[in-house]
Amino acid sequence: MTSSSLPTDLLARIDRLESIDAIRQLAGKYSLSLDMRDIDAHVNLFAPDIRVGREKVGRAHLKAWVDSTLRDQFSGTSHHLGQHIIEFSDPDHATGLVYSKNEHETGPEWVIMQMLYWDDYERVDGEWFFRRRLPCYWYATDLNKPPIGERKMRWPGREPYQGSFHDLFPSWKAFWAERPGKDELPEVAAPAPMEQFLATMRRGAPDPRIRVR
Repeated sequence: MTSSSLPTDLLARIDRLESIDAIRQLAGKYSLSLDMRDIDAHVNLFAPDIRVGREKVGRAHLKAWVDSTLRDQFSGTSHHLGQHIIEFSDPDHATGLVYSKNEHETGPEWVIMQMLYWDDYERVDGEWFFRRRLPCYWYATDLNKPPIGERKMRWPGREPYQGSFHDLFPSWKAFWAERPGKDELPEVAAPAPMEQFLATMRRGAPDPRIRVR
């Protein structure tokens, strides 16, 4: 049986499974190429016309930015990936959320970090690429200094600041703002529609802006 003889819906399901695997490979390749400082391999994971900042476009500009950032700030890094949720808006466009626990050698300190990436993916000429990666940080701190309290982003030589780890999801603030009565049975919302779990959790919230420090 050839692919042309398979039912259309089955072909679409196979394509979706292959796309999910390709996108998950993207996230793993991102971490490996970054940690091993293969900047060419790294930037080739992004769409050829990737935007870099407000005015620059293309992988060469992205390579220059990544190279400068790594040389100036980190002797070494290690990115450890967690759960990866992927949802499609159409066969060639998807959104994803990836947890990442990272370690950084920076000067005399060993900085650990917990974060997530909010991703947009696009298939171009049959291959999946990052269209956008938005890093949302919970904490960064010296290995021996637990980040208890406010302003958990604590890089050496910088004033502590608040990360954007929870900003994607209004449920965080709503949870702490509301306290149901002990004898009050709470209402439960309807389950999210297929391919809209992330969108339902987001509740129309705008993407947070990346803080430049």
